[in-house]
Amino acid sequence: MKMSKSIIYTALLCSFSLALSAPAAAAKVEQVFKFYCAQCHGLEGKGDGPNVSKTFPVDPRNFTKAKEMEKLSDADMKNVIMDGGPSASKSPMMPPWSKTISEADADALVKYLRKLCNCKGKGS
Repeated sequence: MKMSKSIIYTALLCSFSLALSAPAAAAKVEQVFKFYCAQCHGLEGKGDGPNVSKTFPVDPRNFTKAKEMEKLSDADMKNVIMDGGPSASKSPMMPPWSKTISEADADALVKYLRKLCNCKGKGS
């Protein structure tokens, strides 16, 4: 009897944890975006972050421009996130994050960027 109660409690706890994981994942990707991306791309992804000044050498990508974002595949975006701008013949101002963020975080960022542009990418 004691063991069956612990099994029931464990099952309930697991169910509760799964129900909370989606909002937690959404909150985590927002934190990752704010920490790594928003400095240049802005909190809303419009390319107007606090590091961008009149002397900034390039305009950071505006993730809210669906017409431009639709030209990129998810793989294209993940490649630039992980390997930096030069990996796609873009600006070296976009650093590589592969030594800093996980593959899972990069995948989550790609999905987050798709929400910002409200678009699908090339080949989707």
